[in-house]
Amino acid sequence: MWSLIADNLSMLLEGAGETLYMTFLSAVFAYIFGLPLGVALIITDKNGLRPMKALNTVLGWIVNIGRSIPFVILMLAIAPFTRLIVGKAFGTTATIVPLVVAAAPFVARMVEQSLNEIDHGVVEAARTMGASTFQIVWKVLLPESIPSLVRGVAVTVITLVGYSAMAGALGGGGLGDIAVRYGMHRYQYDVMMLTLVLIIIIVQVIQVFFDIVAKRIDKRSR
Repeated sequence: MWSLIADNLSMLLEGAGETLYMTFLSAVFAYIFGLPLGVALIITDKNGLRPMKALNTVLGWIVNIGRSIPFVILMLAIAPFTRLIVGKAFGTTATIVPLVVAAAPFVARMVEQSLNEIDHGVVEAARTMGASTFQIVWKVLLPESIPSLVRGVAVTVITLVGYSAMAGALGGGGLGDIAVRYGMHRYQYDVMMLTLVLIIIIVQVIQVFFDIVAKRIDKRSR
């Protein structure tokens, strides 16, 4: 067992690094697009700060359609767009594009759910004091929902770890690529199991880290 790890250590570390690179960079961009989308869903809801049924319906459809497309199919379908953005359709960096496209709608729903948990009385109090929509979002909704948002980040990042592993089947790099190349093509199932163990460890570390962060900033847990 230890000799197997030693023989493949460099490759496994490189694969883990690629997986973390794809996962966290795509998570950042997914939140850049998904967070405003989630806020817009809350604001334009029928009970929101600025109810706009038509816009809310359109945004809801966009999010639902984005979430309903299986990642592997999405990765293939937007290959021309990926090539336009990064110059190639496959590879570690190229995989970030479909990861962002897949994760942004997911993030939007996570953000919408987190903001929905806020006591409406707090929002109404801010409106009574004359706060603008932007001020309510920036100073009330987002700060009050930070613990829930942090837990949502954990779910998103872990989901992206899984997506990045799927991308390995299509030349996406990372641990998924190692598992496919050695486990499927070369029948080295012991190497494949090592990649699986590494993915499990990465997921557990991510979950524990974000749980600790969420508990430390959650006023209600004190």
